[in-house]
Parts: sequence; C-alpha cells; structure tokens
Amino acid sequence: MKLGWTLYGDGSAPPPGESVAPGERLSWGRTVGLGAQHVVAMFGATFVFPVLMGLDPNLAIMMSGLATMLFLLITAGRVPSYLGSSASFVGAAAVIAGAGGGPAVLTGAVCVAGIVLALSGFVVHLLGPRVITAAFPPAVTGAVVLLIGFNLAPVVAENYWPFDQWTGLAVMVFVILATVLLKGFLGRIAILLGLVFGFALSLAADALLGPAVGPDGAAAPRVDLSAVQEAPWVGLPGFHAPQFEASAILVVLPAVIALIAENAGHVKAVQEMTGDDLDPYMGRAIAADGIATTLSGAVGGAPTTTYAENIGVMAATRVYSTAAYWVAAAVAVLVGLCPKFGALVAATPAGVLGGVTVVLYGMIGLLGAKIWVENRVDFGDPVVLVPLAAGLVAGIGGVGLHIGEGFSIEGIALGTIITLAGYHTLARLSRRARGADPVPGAAPPTEGPAD
Repeated sequence: MKLGWTLYGDGSAPPPGESVAPGERLSWGRTVGLGAQHVVAMFGATFVFPVLMGLDPNLAIMMSGLATMLFLLITAGRVPSYLGSSASFVGAAAVIAGAGGGPAVLTGAVCVAGIVLALSGFVVHLLGPRVITAAFPPAVTGAVVLLIGFNLAPVVAENYWPFDQWTGLAVMVFVILATVLLKGFLGRIAILLGLVFGFALSLAADALLGPAVGPDGAAAPRVDLSAVQEAPWVGLPGFHAPQFEASAILVVLPAVIALIAENAGHVKAVQEMTGDDLDPYMGRAIAADGIATTLSGAVGGAPTTTYAENIGVMAATRVYSTAAYWVAAAVAVLVGLCPKFGALVAATPAGVLGGVTVVLYGMIGLLGAKIWVENRVDFGDPVVLVPLAAGLVAGIGGVGLHIGEGFSIEGIALGTIITLAGYHTLARLSRRARGADPVPGAAPPTEGPAD
C-alpha cells in the first residue's frame, strides 16, 4: 500500500455530518491525539485478556501493534481497524490450564487456530465476496454486529462499574456532554478527555473522601500507582516458543468461528460508517487476522482480533483515517518495551473505564441496528425474527452449550452459530415453500450488494 494520506481540508476536525476517509488524515498533531485515543480504547482489554490466559501482557501489547501494522498492509489501508488481544480464547485457556497445559501449549494451539483462520480468509478472497455475503446477509450481519457490541455489556456491569459507580456515572455524563457540546477537535477526542477527567476525579476523590469500597466490601484507593513505581522504564517482554498438543488444539479451534464472525462483523461495521464497499477486502481482513494470530502465538503472544472498542472510537469521532491507527500501532510497540508506561495506563481506575465503555459498547451494538434499518430488514417474517432473537439472547446472555467433558461453546460463538444455522436453515425451507421468492432479510435487488 501507499503509505501516504491526503490532508483533510486544512487539517482540522470535520464539521457535523462529515467524516475523514481512511486515505485522509487530519494535521499530524490531531492525528497523534486520535492515535492516543485508540491506544487508550484498546489498552484495557489487550492488557487484561493475556493476564487471564496466563500470558505476558506487555508482549501482547507489543504484538498488537505489529499485528495492526500487518493488518493495514494486507488490507491495503482500506479497512481501518486495530488488532488487540482476543477474548474468544480465554475459556479455552482455562480448560488447557486445568488439564495441566502451560503457556507454551496454549500458544501452540493459538498458532494452529491462526493458520486455520488465515486459510479461511484465503478461501474467501479466492472465491470472492459472495462467499461471505451469502453467509452474512443484512439480517445476519446486523445481528452479529449488535451481538459483538452488546456482548460487552457484562464487562461494564461486572468488571468496571461496581468498583466506583459514582465516578463511572460522572465520566459517562462527561463523555456524553463533551461529544455533543464541545466543538471541533475537542469534541472528537471526547473519549480521551473523559479518561483524563475520570483519572483526575478519582485522584481528588481519594484525597477528599478516602478509599472506595468495592463490591466485595473491601476498601481500596481508586488510583493505585504502586505498580508504576516498581516497573522499569525499559524491558523486553517474555518471549517463549510454542508447544503443540492435539488435545489443546481441539479445544481452541472452535474459537475460529467467533473470530470469523467478529472480523466479518467489524468489516461490515466499518463499511456502514465509511460508506465504502469493503466486501472485496473481507478475505484479506480475515487472512490478516489469522496471520497476525499465528505470528503472535509463535513468539508466545496472545491471539488477536479486530477490536470493537476502536470501532466505537471511530463512530464517536467520524475520523476513519488509517494514519491514526499507524500512530496507535507504533505507540503500542513502544509501550510493549516500556513496562512503566504500561503500568500507568493499566492503573486507570475501573470506575473510569466503566463510564467510558458504557457509551462505547452501546454505540457499537447500535451499529447493528443501523444495518437493519438501512437495509429494511423485515422482522415481521419469522424466518428472520426467530433465529435472530434466539441467537442474540444466547450470545448476549452468555448461554453455554457443554459438549462432553471440558468442552463448551458459549457467548458470541454460540450466539453466532444459532443465528447463522437457524437463519439459513429456515431460509432454505422458506425458499422451497415460496419458490422464487427472495431470501428473507436480504437487501432489495435494486440496492445492489448491501450485505
């Protein structure tokens, strides 16, 4: 790809109703600010998921930056997305650890899953976008995007908000007001401003009100900088070679289903926001994530996926410039080599993250509803309504399907399977009954490829 961007206007923020395209950029100062916002948006999840999987978080941060660069190159800069640590492997990691497998066994399985994902992307690319669009018509893509966003709701409710609800509420109100009332560039970085506001508010609350009482009844300061003081300024992350075991690979492979759904849903979400036809780049995006996951696992890192959090930032700012993602990726690589800075960002209070994510995650989910509305999906048709309803409740509610001992499919993966299998099974039966009638939930022929 050509590593160059056209300056948008005079480099200032776009006026209401307009947006900055992937091949455009704001002034470099504003681009760096947006890149920083993308770093903050992805950092919490990219840092936490490796910890839950028993992997080095600093290595995950560094590899996420390299993975994003690789993704932007493979997709020719047409799909602005950030690749962070995937949550789809956390359950499999717990199963592998429970069976006595260490980090090397997990990352070996991650490598194989990445290869399978990459091959899936190559197939999509070779056979054309119809392979994906046939599997993901507007009714299904809207459900997948909505599921990806709203599936994150329990993260807010359980991991962030309960630790300091009043700070979370204040930050949420600040972000909402800043997004609407602040003009120009300040309005476009409302998320970053909300984090700074929340950090300052938490420090003041600690000084004036004392420690916060968490949901477990234990009192703790809102801002804990002890890890920052102890962390070195420069240090290499913990690399290790993968180890391959068939049993671990079988446990991890179902996560590929979730990654295909996530990538397809995210590409669809970006397409809806930018107005560009990204179907020809669907295979590239899936293959790029697979290659990135393989490379990350090969050095002991976490699996990657396109991040809903950063899509939420784009939805809030209407700046889709890939220049901001290159900045974010470069910062992530440097952060991976600086444990002290990583500890500082990780010290962001849970209540602050709760206030920010309650807005971001909701915006992501509503992009799915937007796909439905714009494609006039008919929910009066039970072929559309019933499987989507079942899939959304199962996925958002975290319903699990346990198959044998130590194997289960749940959350986004199960919700996606129910939606896809239910919709296509009923659509096939419906087509037989209706003859040549169009597939329920598909876009009208006059609209072109709206899948």
